[in-house]
Amino acid sequence: MSRRTERLSSLIRRIVADEIQNRLADPRIAPMTSVTRVEVSADLSYAKVYVSAMASEKAERLSVEALEHAAGHIQTALAGQLSLRRCPRIQFVRDESLKKSFQVIQMIEREMALLESRPRAAEEAG
Repeated sequence: MSRRTERLSSLIRRIVADEIQNRLADPRIAPMTSVTRVEVSADLSYAKVYVSAMASEKAERLSVEALEHAAGHIQTALAGQLSLRRCPRIQFVRDESLKKSFQVIQMIEREMALLESRPRAAEEAG
């Protein structure tokens, strides 16, 4: 990824996150919906916006549907703040990486608790 696309991805991420948190009033969007990352195509014509919501799978799907419905509004906000000839067309994608990371951490914590609750072999021998 070039430096330009990295900067543009970061800027799009900030603008879209601000729109979601402060300007959209769709009740289908879960309160804890966040933009995790943005991937911009090499020709700057498309941007995949990955979103995650700390909610049920159904609520997360509804959030993405609502964001797709509001894409035109968000696109207009982007066009007003980006200094580009053409604004990238955005597409929203569910990002499950945060949930998977959280599940892995929970599994590690459970295993650590099991290990700590077992009597140690050295203590038994002594």
